[in-house]
Amino acid sequence: MIKEILPGVFHWVTFHEEIEEDVHSYYFCTTDPAVLIDPRVPNEEMAWFKNQNPPKHIFLTNRLHYRNSNRFIASFGAKVWCHSTGLHEFSKKQKVHGFNHGVRLPGDVLALEVGVLCPEETAFYFPQSGGILAIGDALVRYDGELGFVPDALMGENPKAVKKGLHHIFFKHLEREFDHLLFAHGEPWIGGAKLGLRRFLEAFQE
Repeated sequence: MIKEILPGVFHWVTFHEEIEEDVHSYYFCTTDPAVLIDPRVPNEEMAWFKNQNPPKHIFLTNRLHYRNSNRFIASFGAKVWCHSTGLHEFSKKQKVHGFNHGVRLPGDVLALEVGVLCPEETAFYFPQSGGILAIGDALVRYDGELGFVPDALMGENPKAVKKGLHHIFFKHLEREFDHLLFAHGEPWIGGAKLGLRRFLEAFQE
């Protein structure tokens, strides 16, 4: 079910058959134009979006989160974006456009470097509602607890990956935000920056 978690920010959960777990998607209708992050089609289907500000851009936190983007392209002519180092994942028919870390994307959304897990891993920063940081696979949140993905998904040196993620997210604490959105796990609305700081400070290398 689609829920409005902040003014103009909507969240829903769907079951991803390929990875056999729930994943999370987001729609921002107050940006200009409206955008989606890592979208799958919700239970309400595409008809729900036809009564909203149609999404014109889709931002992927990494190359593996294309999900149901093709459905939104077909219905609304949405333009899909992924960091340029991940474009090799897509066919010419998928028409994914590249960007570099540090640029502002449509809707005044800032693409922040995460990398580490994979070169294209990106966090998206929205200035609204006190600041929102949308994260892909770099951090997860289950049962209210922040964490990293399992070591088995971190390649040959999980310890080095965790150290790199720790470093990059400490850097992003310099930015103003109060909310965290996750591709894997429930969004953290209010007090998320403090929660992230405490998580990072408790990290043992």
